[in-house]
Amino acid sequence: MATNAASYNPIGEETGPVSGKPPALSNETKDAVKSAASSSPTGSHVPGQDAGSKVGTAEAAGEKKVKSEKELERERKKAEKQAKFDQKKAAQANAVPATTSKSKEKKAKAEKKAEEEVLPPYVEETPAGEKKILKPIDDPQYKAYNPTVVESAWYAWWEKEGFFIPKFKEDGKVKDEGSFVIVEPPPNVTGNLHMGHALGNALIDLMIRYNRMHGKTTLWLPGCDHAGISTQSVVENMLWRREEKTRHDLGRTKFVDTVWEWKHEYHQKINNVFRRTGCSFDWTREAFTMDKNFSAAVTETFVRLHDEGIIYRANRLVNWCTKLNTALSNLEVDNKELAGRTLLDVPGYDKKVEFGIIVHFKYEIEGTDEKIEVATTRPETMLGDTGVAVHPDDERYKHLVGKNAIHPFIPGRLMPIVADTYVEKEFGTGAVKITPAHDPNDFALGQRHNLEFINILTDDGKMNENTGPYVGQKRFDVRYTIQEDLKKAGLYVDKKDNAMTVPLCSKSKDVIEPIMKPQWWMKMKDMAAAALDVVKSGEIKILPETAERSYIRWMEDVNDWCLSRQLWWGHQAPMYFAQIYGEEHDQADGKLWFAGRTQEEAEAKAKKALPGKNFTLKRDEDVLDTWFSSGLWPFATMGWPNQTHDLETLFPTSVLETGWDILFFWIARMVMFSLKLTGKVPFTEVYCHSLIRDSEGRKMSKSLGNVIDPIDVIEGITLSDLHEKLKVGNLNPIEVERATKYQKNAFPEGIPQCGTDALRFALVSYTTGGGDDIAFDIKVIHGYRKFCNKIYQATKYVLGKLDKDFFPQKTAKLTGKESLAERWILHKMTMAARDINKAINDREFMRSTTFIYQYWYNQLCDVYIENSKAIIQDGTPEEKQSAVETLYTALEGALTMIHPYMPFLTEELWQRLPRRPDDQTPSIVLAKYPVYDASLDDPASEEAYELVLGISKGIRSLMAEYSLKDEGQVFIQTYDSTSHSTATEQIQAIKSLSGKGVSSLSILSSADSRPPGCVVFSISSACAVFLHVKGRVDMDAEIQKASKKLEKTKQGIERQKKILGDEAYKEKVSKELQEVEINKLKDLETERDAFAETIKQFEQLKLE
Repeated sequence: MATNAASYNPIGEETGPVSGKPPALSNETKDAVKSAASSSPTGSHVPGQDAGSKVGTAEAAGEKKVKSEKELERERKKAEKQAKFDQKKAAQANAVPATTSKSKEKKAKAEKKAEEEVLPPYVEETPAGEKKILKPIDDPQYKAYNPTVVESAWYAWWEKEGFFIPKFKEDGKVKDEGSFVIVEPPPNVTGNLHMGHALGNALIDLMIRYNRMHGKTTLWLPGCDHAGISTQSVVENMLWRREEKTRHDLGRTKFVDTVWEWKHEYHQKINNVFRRTGCSFDWTREAFTMDKNFSAAVTETFVRLHDEGIIYRANRLVNWCTKLNTALSNLEVDNKELAGRTLLDVPGYDKKVEFGIIVHFKYEIEGTDEKIEVATTRPETMLGDTGVAVHPDDERYKHLVGKNAIHPFIPGRLMPIVADTYVEKEFGTGAVKITPAHDPNDFALGQRHNLEFINILTDDGKMNENTGPYVGQKRFDVRYTIQEDLKKAGLYVDKKDNAMTVPLCSKSKDVIEPIMKPQWWMKMKDMAAAALDVVKSGEIKILPETAERSYIRWMEDVNDWCLSRQLWWGHQAPMYFAQIYGEEHDQADGKLWFAGRTQEEAEAKAKKALPGKNFTLKRDEDVLDTWFSSGLWPFATMGWPNQTHDLETLFPTSVLETGWDILFFWIARMVMFSLKLTGKVPFTEVYCHSLIRDSEGRKMSKSLGNVIDPIDVIEGITLSDLHEKLKVGNLNPIEVERATKYQKNAFPEGIPQCGTDALRFALVSYTTGGGDDIAFDIKVIHGYRKFCNKIYQATKYVLGKLDKDFFPQKTAKLTGKESLAERWILHKMTMAARDINKAINDREFMRSTTFIYQYWYNQLCDVYIENSKAIIQDGTPEEKQSAVETLYTALEGALTMIHPYMPFLTEELWQRLPRRPDDQTPSIVLAKYPVYDASLDDPASEEAYELVLGISKGIRSLMAEYSLKDEGQVFIQTYDSTSHSTATEQIQAIKSLSGKGVSSLSILSSADSRPPGCVVFSISSACAVFLHVKGRVDMDAEIQKASKKLEKTKQGIERQKKILGDEAYKEKVSKELQEVEINKLKDLETERDAFAETIKQFEQLKLE
C-alpha cells in the first residue's frame, strides 16, 4: 500500500527507528534552469507553488511591478507573518465596505485564501535523533516545497543510526565491493565556513554517498586544523578588544588555555554547518590537529626526521612578519607587483607608506675625497650596510677595491669595497650596497666576502641598538628620516620611480622583512623527488591537468622548508637545548640541540653526546609551521604511528578533493610525508576544484567583504542583515563602504532562501573539471530551488496515483505489458544511469548534473508524467496498472539517482514511497544506486517515441505560430512503414501531448496526396505534420510578413559572405573563429530556405 514512510506506519504516526541494518555551467543547463525559474515552478501536471518563492515573478526579473498583498506577506519573515496578516485584516475591517454582494463575496474569498497561505513558522515534532514523523502530504506545511520543512530532522537520525560509519565484513576486511575513503580537508578552526568549503564538500559528499550506495566500505573522516598563525591572531585581537590585554599579560599557559576555550566554541559552529549542509561524516572518527594522537604523530615525525638529519638547525634569513612576530614560509608570502611609486597601507602606520621608488645616494671613501654612488628601494636598510660591491672588470672602480666606504650615520663603521661578478656593470651606477642581514642576495655576497652581518630591526619592526641615533624608531618612519638626513649630509642624489615587488604577509598584510634567525629547517630535495616520481608514474593522478603541471613544475624547483614559528598556539618543537655550565651558548649550534619524544629521551641523547658535561635542558619555545602537522593528515587521522585497523584497511585513502591554491602548501607535503613515513602514497587521486569568484569576478575574500556564508544562501537573508554582518569583523571602513555597495548591486533584495539541496546541486553543476573559476550567481542557485519544487510536486503527483493497496513489483524488470511511453522512459532511465555513473567516475561533475536534470525535468516530468495522465484516466485496468508500476519505477530510479546531490529532499520523498517486497532498506542513504540495465535499453522504442514527441511538438509549434487555439485540423503524413505504424498505434498519445486545441487528427501514408489548405512542419525524412489554416489566417499578411523576414535574412547572408570572402580576414582570424562565422552563414541559408518555403506554401494555398 502507499504510505508516508518506509516502515509502513499509518500517515501521521511516529515512525521511530527502523529495525535491522548538488565554473561555468553548460549553456544548455544554465538556460534551462533560468527558464524554469521564470516559468511555472510546478510544471503543468500539478497544482501548488513553491513556498515563499519569488523567482519567476516580474519582481525577480527586475521589472517594476506593484506587489500584491499576497507577495508582500510572503516576503516577511516567518515569525512575523501571522502578526502582519492580523494587521492587514484589521486595516481591511476599517475600510469602506464594497457596495455589491458579488464584490463582498470575492473579497471574502481572497481574504480566506490569503489567510490559508500564511503559515506559522514550522516546528519539528520529531524527537532529536529519531526517525522523522512524516505528516500527510496534504498538510499545509507540506503543500508546497519548503526547504525548512524538508531538511528538518533527517541528519540527526542518519547520524544516530550510524549510516555514515564504514561497514566491514565479519573478518574485519573491507566489503567485496571495495572501499572509498576521503579525509576532509580540515578547515581552520578560526571561524565561519565559506562558499569554497561548501563547493568542496558538495563534491566530496556526492562521491561519498554515491560510493556508499554502490555498497562499498565508505568513510569520510571529519576534522579541523588548529591554524596556528590565524587562530592566535584572532584570539589576540579578541583579547585586546574585550580586555585590552596582550598574550604576554596572560602568560603562555593561560593564553593557550584561552585559545582552547575559543576553539571549542568555534569548532562546534563549524560542525553545525557541516551537518546543516548534509555532509555524511563519520563523526566517531573526528580528528583535530592538536588532539592527543595527532600531537604524538607530529612529535614522532619531527624526532624521526631530525635523527635522520633531514631536519636541521641553521641561522638564515627568514621571512619575518613584524605584525605577527613570527617567521613565515615563502608560500605564506604574497608578492605585490608595483609599476612605480605607490602608497600602501601598512599595519601600525596611520599614513600610507611610499614604495616603488629607488633612492640614489653616495658614500664617502676613507682616506680620499672620492665618493661612490649606490641605490636602494629600501632606504632604511642602509643602516645595516656592511660593504659595497663592484664588478672586478669595471675600470671606474678598480682602484677602490680593497678600500673602505664610511657610514655617515654609524660612527666607526667602515664598509669594505669588494669585487664580485654578481654585480652588473651596466645596471645603475655599477656599485651595489650590501646589507647581508636583510637581503637574500646580499646574504650570499656577505658570506663570500666575509662581511659583517648586522641586524638592525627588533622583532616588532623598530630600529635596534645597531642603528645609532635611529634606535627605537619605526622602520618606515626611518625610511623618510634617512632621506632627509642624507640631504643634510650632502650625500643625497635622487629619487626615481622603480618597478618592484613588495612581499606581504598573507595573513596580516604586513610588509615582510628578511631577518636572520636561527630556525629549524627541513631538507626537501630527496623527499620532493620521491613525491614527483609517484605523480609522473601515474600512481597519483592530479586533476585537472593544469594542476598536475603546476605540481610538477614546483616540485622540480623546491627549496628547504623553514619549520619554526614564533607562536604559542601550535605544536611546540620537541627539541631541547643543552645549556652547559661555564660555556657560551650559541642557539644556532645544532650540535647542542637534542630531539626527544619526551624530555627524558632528549636528556639521554644529550648525556651520550656530551660526556662529562654538566648541563640543563631547555625546550625550544617555538612551535612548528601549521602545514607540518597538516602534512600528516591522511595517515595520522587513521592512527599512525600506531598500527591500527583503520590504517591497515582504509589507508591509502581514495581521493583528495581540495582547492588548487593549496597544492604546494598541503598536497605536496602530504605526499612527501606519507611516502617517507608509511612507504605508501596518501591517496591515488587529487581533484582540485575551481575558485569561486563574486558576481564581479573578484576572488571572495574577508578583506573585501564579499565572502558569502553558505547558511545565508540556505536560509535566506535580508540586505540590511547582510550590511550588518560587514560591521562585525575587522574590515577597514573604506572596504565596508565598498562591500556595502557590492551587496546592493549583487543582492538588491537580499539573498532568497534556496535550501541546502539547491545549493549543493548548483555548486556541483558549476564544476566543469577544467579548473575554470566559478562566477557566483544567486539567480542560478535559486533557479535550482525551482527544480527542487519540480521534483517535490512530481513526487506528490505520483504518490497521489498510488492506491492505498498498491504494492510495487519485486524488481524493476519489464513485465512485457509496458506501453511505448513506458518503454521509452525506462530506456531513458537506464541510459541516464549509465551516463551519470560514467560522468561521476570520470569526475565530469557538471555533465552528471546535466544528465540528471534532463532525465528529471525533460523526460520524466514534462513527458512521461504528462503522457501517463491519459493512460491512467482512460486506459484499461491492465494499462493503468502498468503505467502506475512504471511511474513508481521511474520515480524510484530518479530519487536514488539524485540522492548524492540532494540528500534531504530525496530522503523526505523516498520515505513516502512503499518499499518493494523483501526490501528492508531503512534509508535512501543505503539504497542501491541505479546502474545500466541492458534489459531496459530499447533504442527502437526510443526512436518510435521520439517520433511521437516530434509530431506533437510540430503540431504545437504550428498551432502557436498561426495563433490557432481551437478547432485545429491536423494531418500526419508518414513516408515509411515504420513511422506509419508508430503514428497509427500512438495516435492517442499524440493527441494527449499536442494540446486541447486539436479537434481532429488524421494519419496519411506516403501514397496520399498533400492535404489542401494546409501549412507543413517537417518532423524528419520519415514524417511531416500538416495544419489546416485556409480561411483562418490572412494569407497576404502572412506572405508579407515572411517576405520581410526573407529579405532581412538575405541581407545577413550577403554581409556574412563579404566577411568570409575578405582575404585579410582569412589571414588574421583563427580557424576556430572562421568556423563559427561559416556556421552562422549556414544557419542563415537554412533560415532563408524556410522562409522561401513558407511563402511558396501560402501562394499555393491562395490558388487552392
